[in-house]
Amino acid sequence: MKTRSIVSALAAAAAATAAVAALAGCSASPSAGSGDGTVRVVASTNVYGNIAETIGGDAVHVTSLMSDPAQDPHSFEASAQNQLAVSKADVVVENGGGYDDFMHTLVTGAKNQDAQVLNVVELSGKKPVDGELNEHVWYDFPTIRTLATALATALGKADPAHKATFEANAQAFSQKVAALESTEAQLKASHGGEGVAITEPVPLYLLDAIGLVNKTPEKFSAAIEGENDVSPVVLEQTLKLFSAHRVKLLAYNEQTTGAETERVLASAKQAGIPVVPMTETLPSGEDYLSWMRANLAAVRKALGG
Repeated sequence: MKTRSIVSALAAAAAATAAVAALAGCSASPSAGSGDGTVRVVASTNVYGNIAETIGGDAVHVTSLMSDPAQDPHSFEASAQNQLAVSKADVVVENGGGYDDFMHTLVTGAKNQDAQVLNVVELSGKKPVDGELNEHVWYDFPTIRTLATALATALGKADPAHKATFEANAQAFSQKVAALESTEAQLKASHGGEGVAITEPVPLYLLDAIGLVNKTPEKFSAAIEGENDVSPVVLEQTLKLFSAHRVKLLAYNEQTTGAETERVLASAKQAGIPVVPMTETLPSGEDYLSWMRANLAAVRKALGG
């Protein structure tokens, strides 16, 4: 689990809780719906916001708190506007698992008893292994299909008149996600067991589903994720993955970089190892499905088809 800037993010969220009164007034109570008949949805990132828009269509108004693809999500600081949005939400979507703890602070501070809160890690059913949990569950397609169903249910409760539409949209979306799983299965049949390297565990659910084996020293990715220094020995072990051609690709989180990750990136390129950039939020101009199709296409190309 990443720890970078969590303390400052939580402090900012707490400040936002206090400041929201200046925007909304201390006596204001949360409103149901957006005032124009749509359901208010607040998502921690634009990944979940986009999925909510896909399922809700014109019947929802979605606010995604993190949407800048150039931003490190773990340095996000909540604002009074964010707190106000949560205070008026009908449905809140948070990742959970320690990824976006500021959302819990915002929800608690909002005192919005009517909001339905969907925690995606909880929906996934995933549990820590040896005390560690890979919280990047949006790269796990079965989890996303579970989320789609939960969103349809929550939106239908908030707006019963459109319940059937939400359910139909969720089913159509889930079928397209299932097609992504089929692509993973095809790649697994051709490339299962081949080695890969990562800078951080962001795309591991996708890589695991393809049957690829993460060869990265655990101490390297743990240090990068926790914003700690990598020991020279561990760094050398990681660099040798490329010079010795022990891996077929490097999955590189391009939203969080530093001297050590840049060195790994340069080493992979020098050795002719394909680099597959991965992000934690939606790239500009993409929706969830097109983004994941592009990720899979990039992995397929890097593996040689």
